[in-house]
Amino acid sequence: MRKVIASVYITLDGVVENPAWSAPFFNDEAAKFARAQLFAADALLLGRVTYQGFIQAWPSMTDEDGFAEKMNSMPKYVATTTLDTPEWNATFLADDVPAAVTELKQQAGGDLLVYGSGDLINTLLEHDLIDELRLWTHPVVEGTGKRLFSESSPKKTLQLIGTTTFSTGAQVLAYAPAAPAGR
Repeated sequence: MRKVIASVYITLDGVVENPAWSAPFFNDEAAKFARAQLFAADALLLGRVTYQGFIQAWPSMTDEDGFAEKMNSMPKYVATTTLDTPEWNATFLADDVPAAVTELKQQAGGDLLVYGSGDLINTLLEHDLIDELRLWTHPVVEGTGKRLFSESSPKKTLQLIGTTTFSTGAQVLAYAPAAPAGR
């Protein structure tokens, strides 16, 4: 069974929108972590906004490490009800996204990696479809912007399963769903 791994850049105050603030904290350590994460995945699972941002940037990118080639060649599953012409190896999940992701998880293969896509992450959390949530926490207070969790986000208890600290002060905090009490 495949795992859904959600990986999101976030500020200390929970902002995930337009993560230009993350650039000063990205170094060789973070690049190595990001590469390992991407290469463990067989496909990307994206929300519409993230997909549209990525499709503007990634198809023209190249690098010597193979990261761009992997990003550009892997299948992408996109949660959208407004787009109708898939590009960039994409398949649109337009109707029942939780059912579609449940079906994808049951297929053989590597991880399904979610980048950004806050609304999609909240939907997947609500339906217990995220196996690991990796918060790339940056020592920045942005003040304004879209936050990952809102007042309408589903209540979930998670357990910390790992931390990775980079010399820049950024950390990846990895969480998994907490086991129900008594287990």
